Amino acid sequence: MSSFPQAEVFEVPAEVKKKALVSELSLQFYKLGWLSGTGGSVTLKVHEHNVPRQNQFIVMLPSNVQKDRMSPEDMYVLSSMSPPPTKTYPHNPPKCTDCAPLFLKVYEMCNAGAVIQSHGLDACFVTMINSSSNEFRIRNMEMIKGIQGHGYHDELVVPIIENALSEGKLVESPTKAIRAYPKSTAVLVRRHGVFIWGDSWISAKTQAICYHYLAAAIKFHQLGLPY
Repeated sequence: MSSFPQAEVFEVPAEVKKKALVSELSLQFYKLGWLSGTGGSVTLKVHEHNVPRQNQFIVMLPSNVQKDRMSPEDMYVLSSMSPPPTKTYPHNPPKCTDCAPLFLKVYEMCNAGAVIQSHGLDACFVTMINSSSNEFRIRNMEMIKGIQGHGYHDELVVPIIENALSEGKLVESPTKAIRAYPKSTAVLVRRHGVFIWGDSWISAKTQAICYHYLAAAIKFHQLGLPY
C-alpha cells in the first residue's frame, strides 16, 4: 500500500474553464484571420448543473485589447458585468465590447451556446459580390452540409445587413434579419464581417469554418462560374 497521502481533488469551476477556452479560441481565430488586432469577438454561455437559466452567465472577450495575447483573466463575465483587471502599460484598459447587447439578443432569440464575431476578409468581400443585395445565396457546395439544418442539395441563404457607425448600434437590424431568416445561423454585415452562432462552441466553430469556406463564391464570381 502506498505511503503517499491521497491527493485532494479540486473541481475547476465552469467559469474558469470557459475563460481558458475563450482565451485559446481567441488565439486560434486570430491565426485564421477571423480576429484582427482588437477586432472581432468570441463569447460562450456557461452552463452549470442545477443553476436556473436566468442565473447562468456568459464569458466574453473584452474589446480594446490585442486578441492574440488574451489570457483567461482578461475575460468579461456578463452576469455581474465585472471587468477584468487592468494591466500596466503598454496594455490598453479592457472594456466590454460594444457588441454585447447584440450577443445577448442572439442568445435570447436563438437559444445559442456560443457566438463568434468574425472580421474575416472573405466574409467582408462576399457582401460586395452584389452590393445591393440583402442576401448571400449558394448551393451545391460540400461545406453547406456543415451548416445546421442544411444538406448538399439545399440552398444556403444568409441575410446581409448594412454596417453602422458603431457596433453598439448593430442590434435592431440583426434582430430583424434573425426573425426573417430563421434557418440561418449567421448574419453578414456589409463591409464589416459576420456573426455566427451555434448551440455550443463546437457547433459555432464548425459552422464558422464552413461559412468562411463558402466565401469561395468570391472566386467563382471572378471566374464567371455559377454558385
